[in-house]
Amino acid sequence: MSKGFGWRVSLIVLFLLLSFLYMVPTLVGTLPSWWKGWLPADKIHLGLDLQGGSHLVMEVDTVKAVEGSLDLIATDLEDTLTAQNLRYKRIARVAPDKVQLTLYDKGTADTVQAQVKKKYPEMELLPPFDEGGFVNIQLRMNEKVAKDRQDKAVAQALETIRNRIDQFGVSEPVIAREGLSNIVVQLPGIKDPKRAIELIGKTARLEFKLVDENINAAAATPGTVPEDEEILVEKRVDQTTGAVSEIPLVVKRKAMITGDLLTDAQVRIDSQFNQPYVAIEFNSTGARLFDQVTAANVGKRFAIVLDNTVYSAPVIRERISGGSAQISGSFTEKEAADLAIVLRAGSLPAPVKIIQNVTVGPSLGQDSINKGLMAGMVGVLLVVIFMAIYYKMSGLVANMGMVLNIIFLMGALAALGATLTLPGIAAIVLLVGMSVDSNVLIFERIREELRLGKTPSASIDAGYDKAFLTIMDSHVTTLITAAVLFQFGTGPVKGFAVSLSLGIIINLFTSLVATKVVFDFVLTRFRVRKLSL
Repeated sequence: MSKGFGWRVSLIVLFLLLSFLYMVPTLVGTLPSWWKGWLPADKIHLGLDLQGGSHLVMEVDTVKAVEGSLDLIATDLEDTLTAQNLRYKRIARVAPDKVQLTLYDKGTADTVQAQVKKKYPEMELLPPFDEGGFVNIQLRMNEKVAKDRQDKAVAQALETIRNRIDQFGVSEPVIAREGLSNIVVQLPGIKDPKRAIELIGKTARLEFKLVDENINAAAATPGTVPEDEEILVEKRVDQTTGAVSEIPLVVKRKAMITGDLLTDAQVRIDSQFNQPYVAIEFNSTGARLFDQVTAANVGKRFAIVLDNTVYSAPVIRERISGGSAQISGSFTEKEAADLAIVLRAGSLPAPVKIIQNVTVGPSLGQDSINKGLMAGMVGVLLVVIFMAIYYKMSGLVANMGMVLNIIFLMGALAALGATLTLPGIAAIVLLVGMSVDSNVLIFERIREELRLGKTPSASIDAGYDKAFLTIMDSHVTTLITAAVLFQFGTGPVKGFAVSLSLGIIINLFTSLVATKVVFDFVLTRFRVRKLSL
């Protein structure tokens, strides 16, 4: 028996046992209860193209993210100057990268400049200038800071989308960043893609704003309302006819409270009208603010605004303490549930736009599986027949190696939690070809040695030695290609790269170790004088 025979057989048996162990959940419909405690229970994941679902590529509007950051800075400066009794005429964003403070006198401007420089050291403070009798100070966000904000906005959007999808209940989603501003979302097996897309794409910026009832909203236009106010629309649905009416409201631009202060949002059913609504809870800061705002504005209307649409604008009847509120509207239960999800998951830092939307139906996915399996079986069958005819008994050894390849690969996919896609099935078929190719190289070298008059044992050893470098070179170059595909590819291309990479490594083992073990065993046990090749 050749050197190392024992450990090579042990490795093959160990890999076989592990492969079957990890494939059991996929092969068996229902696992016994004793299995689920400590043994693998996950099935091989099927990709989008094999079970249907949606593939989305979303672009985060990073320009809006920077503008949102500047708006927050403007609001913060307003609060700071007000708290310190420093008079100002206006603080607002005046360009995609600038915030301007308009002050009444130079003394105040000097004080404000010092404070701004201390509070926002990363912002560039431009020289003040006079205009119309006022002193203007501008803060500019430089390119480096803007890029950092954009990068953080995309990262935050990705996490928010992930939270929403997790709460929506999609199993095994793929959510990944692509490039500088894109996010790829794959939702396999989803049955209502339209609802999921609406849920993911909603910005969900929740704001509470005071309504200005001194202005006739029906006659107001954007040019006639004060600078610190805006016109929003409240949509109402007639429960009897289903007709939607839009009622304009003039509200303060500045939000008194935002959704950032929420801790929970749940769907409830109104016992009086049997209508669903969303009950929300604020954190301690939000509860204190809500208490102060409602106490100071009893008798006024308080608009609940989501993504610039007024959901409701109830009148504050009394001070509301405790940090609870409710968002009511003409919701269906699904709409209320989705609203609660996006509020719990948090708002997106910037709007997202769907730039690619590919939906694969479940029937098309099943059709892909059937055709893929059929192609694989036909390919394997043809190769088995060819090898058995051309290389005789040695061809059967190569066929055994090919079967081991497939078993090991499926086991590895299950163990690593990888996803099997249609290109992944193509990679398996390719692996079958590579497996045969390796054995053909070895067998031809063995034939050359046999023609030189060597014994079967010496010919096999020499054949494996001489083919080793050629097989290694071809596999390493293919592995590099697979690595590049994985790094720069997306979706199905990555699935192909994963299956191919695993297949290459496994094929090296089976072609150089597993098949050699069979030859060593047969030659030693049966004293073969002539090799069937």
